Amino acid sequence: MNSPPSIAINSNTLEALALFAASIGLHLLLLRPASAFGSFSTSSSKKQTITDPYIYLEEVESEESLAFARNENEKCLAALGSPEESETYGKLLQVLENDDRIPYAGKMGKSFGSDDDEELVYNFWKDKNNTKGIWRRTTLRSYKSDQKPDWETIIDLDELGKKDNISWVYKGTTPLARSRDDPLKNENGRTVTRSLISLSVGGADATVLRELCLVNKTFVCDATADDGDELGNWEFTLPEAKTRASYKSRDVLYVGSDFGPGSLTDSGYPRVVKEWVRGTSIEDAPIIFEGEKTDVSVSAYINDQRSRGGPIYEMHHRSLTFYTSRQWARKLEPEHLLPAADPKRIGAPEPADFVEMDVQEDAFVSFFSNLITIKLRSDWKVGGRMYKTGSLLVVPFNDFVSQGKDRCTFQVLFEPSESSALDDYCVTKNFLLLSIIEDVKSKLTFLKFDVENGSFTEVGGDSEAKIRSTSAWAVDSTESDEFWCSISGYTQPTSLYIADANRLDESSSLVSHHGDSSQASFYLENLIKSLPPQYAGDGFDVQQRLATSKDGTKIPYFLVVKNGIKMDGNTPTLLYGYGGFEISMTPHYTGTQGVAWLERGGAYVEANIRGGGEYGPGWHQAALKANRNKAFEDFIAVAEDLCESGLCKPQTLGTRGGSNGGLLMGMMLVLRPDLFGAIHCAVPLLDMQRFHTLLAGASWMAEYGNPDTDDWDKFLCNYSPYHLINQNQEYPPILFTTSTRDDRVHPAHARKMVKKLHDVGNGRWPVYYYENIEGGHGGAADSKQSAFMLSLAYDFLWNTLSKGVSGSSD
Repeated sequence: MNSPPSIAINSNTLEALALFAASIGLHLLLLRPASAFGSFSTSSSKKQTITDPYIYLEEVESEESLAFARNENEKCLAALGSPEESETYGKLLQVLENDDRIPYAGKMGKSFGSDDDEELVYNFWKDKNNTKGIWRRTTLRSYKSDQKPDWETIIDLDELGKKDNISWVYKGTTPLARSRDDPLKNENGRTVTRSLISLSVGGADATVLRELCLVNKTFVCDATADDGDELGNWEFTLPEAKTRASYKSRDVLYVGSDFGPGSLTDSGYPRVVKEWVRGTSIEDAPIIFEGEKTDVSVSAYINDQRSRGGPIYEMHHRSLTFYTSRQWARKLEPEHLLPAADPKRIGAPEPADFVEMDVQEDAFVSFFSNLITIKLRSDWKVGGRMYKTGSLLVVPFNDFVSQGKDRCTFQVLFEPSESSALDDYCVTKNFLLLSIIEDVKSKLTFLKFDVENGSFTEVGGDSEAKIRSTSAWAVDSTESDEFWCSISGYTQPTSLYIADANRLDESSSLVSHHGDSSQASFYLENLIKSLPPQYAGDGFDVQQRLATSKDGTKIPYFLVVKNGIKMDGNTPTLLYGYGGFEISMTPHYTGTQGVAWLERGGAYVEANIRGGGEYGPGWHQAALKANRNKAFEDFIAVAEDLCESGLCKPQTLGTRGGSNGGLLMGMMLVLRPDLFGAIHCAVPLLDMQRFHTLLAGASWMAEYGNPDTDDWDKFLCNYSPYHLINQNQEYPPILFTTSTRDDRVHPAHARKMVKKLHDVGNGRWPVYYYENIEGGHGGAADSKQSAFMLSLAYDFLWNTLSKGVSGSSD
């Protein structure tokens, strides 16, 4: 299943990506996109006969396109002012580069000295001295101390960029699992010795694949090889492409990339997977699995459950659409992880045949010990019983494969209600930790694995859901039940704990969060880091309210506002929304938003509209394809409710969104220009007739529909903002921002929309456009670029909405 957080990187990197997206206030399409390798251009699976006078702007780096972008940038800054001269810019940069930020880390074994049992944690970090960032490590003891950790740099991207004369941007790491460094040992190795690293040019999603030696702290090709190890410094490396790679073992890689004609799907993802042995040419690597050209992507990977008494599973995975897939599994012996020609494989039996997982195509499958875990996205009737959408089930792998699904006994670990949904789950060695959302409030529930009977028992967790975000991920899921726990709220700075699921079995005193007993969670063990307040957050009230959508559905939203605010319509209010891809928006602390908006006296609002995942898959599916109008109607209902409450009025109500949220912004512009005083539309989708032909767009047809069918005439034409511009309408001020290097959502969406607005309106509409030359889908490649883009957006919104305040001199 292709879900937004499914990037093949370690947990600390995933957390860093999520925090970066939150830091710039945008929820982005995090499915790893595809298409256009090397220099960027339009990628089309089907040619359409469409008359579009602005189609030339789809050529990303053509002279004409770049000239348009530079000219618009100049006009934008001339009209709005340079962000670098704004007080907001300095405040934002201080937040983004503040050394007091939490350095999220992931544990990766012990230190390299044979007599040293110090555990190592790794972290990627950016600051004012390391604008592109460093990947570094320290001991867990040093990390947990009150003192500044003693960090050791593995790779410095700023220095590497100077050496290579390339603007490298970090895109994640994929470490070699310790259990597969020497797979025949049947135990975890001492430490992680190798890691793949993905490096992007200027922030694009296409990356260069390199391999690091963590012993020597250098690329493998530059490392010192052990005596007799002929391949010790032979490095896995591939040129810029949308590559997916993971270790099968130390000297064997699963890899999908652009291998030439026929190797990519229509969406531009890998269509084939090769098994690449160290020391051989990638051209000679055999294809071990392939999908159809119409698939989104294919992949292969190992799920090693030996630490829990289970087998080694090898998985082949075909993503048919964004939400559906077919999956095959088989058990391996440790010898099967080695290269086929390795002498140690002599005498080992051949691996079993792959067996297709007989589950619904939209179900997500994983493993825990000898069990299959199945997360449902639709109702499933099996063995005479109906299992509800959003449920989490487990079943013994051997029974499922040998007896068939209808003769198996499934254990239900979670079943949703009207108000609750399973947002996600993580595993420790002996526990499943369920992240549950109840009416958009968060709580954790713990299930313990009973080895003897092969089932789970609920052993406790949070007694009630709270208005906060609680994220949990394992410290080392193969060795312990400790986990990292991050807790934050809209006005509650983030705190990072080490927690232990086993504390649920113990009688222990409550651990208070920031001294507030109402936030206590008894599984918390040690407060590791706490983010100091990044803005003056005292005196703010966080409220959860309900608006009523056009069809009567109650739509929750959160409001952050100063206590005692006058309800006279004069509060500049910023409404944010996303509403797509089953992404849930729960309360979270964002310092940039605080200094740029709340400190000024503005109110901030997040709308939990349909299309998101706040109430599970059904909430998302309610706004798919022909029902996309539901997301727009929900957002309008929240905006109207805010105005009716007296907090703001259309002249003081602004809105902001990016990516899929950029489509939402485009629709607010054309549907209800009377309802908003200013709009910021970031890295958006706007041309819904050609979105599937641009970069990764074909992979999103399961969300929006297929314009090459009658979907266009039936419904897509009704929510394509690019085609709904009305020359007789008056539009509020709008700022479009994007990035030249965004190879996920094509910059042509924003370029063409702006050019058409200029031409159709004969320049009378206040339309502004800024295109960052670097930055990828996040819109910025380093903290200075992030501060620039954020300052531009927040100042535009604040200055524009302030003109709507009664009595304003403007």
